Amino acid sequence: MRGDEPGNLKIKSDDMKVAIYCRVSTEEQTLENQRLILEEHAIRTGWDYRIYEEKESTRKIRPIKEALMQELKNHKYDAVCVLKLDRWGRSMRELATEIQELYDSDVKFISIRDNIDLTTANGRLQFNIIASFAEFERDMIRDRTLDGLARAVSNGKTLGRPYGAKDKTARKRDGYFKK
Repeated sequence: MRGDEPGNLKIKSDDMKVAIYCRVSTEEQTLENQRLILEEHAIRTGWDYRIYEEKESTRKIRPIKEALMQELKNHKYDAVCVLKLDRWGRSMRELATEIQELYDSDVKFISIRDNIDLTTANGRLQFNIIASFAEFERDMIRDRTLDGLARAVSNGKTLGRPYGAKDKTARKRDGYFKK
């Protein structure tokens, strides 16, 4: 269901149990902005909610999210709410697969900023378009990062953790192993 204001998704239910999921990619980033917006929305809509926070690096494994997925599939919650699609998944494939799993388990997926309602054909189409652009944006960031790293190497900068006394195993650097 959509609210009266554009871009303001309002799914009202006094007895809906919702898992709120916040994620940042690095330890230096803060979860506070996501948490405040999502918690305010949950209170305004009258949800019974619990907040799940994940502060991870760029690793593909997210233990908090994996545990939450199990709880969602076991019907502990009626819905999961995120600020934006890219906070839930890093790729179109991941988003599509997991949201389909949730849909099959009769769990609602709510993305506040993307104004997503996946119970309609229009909502599912909108989701696919937004997810594609989110993946495109992530790929562009990756390309810029790789370009910056290549430039740094061409300027003589050594990448990675410096070799130190704590190293127990040889590390591969510049195509050969250093000890």
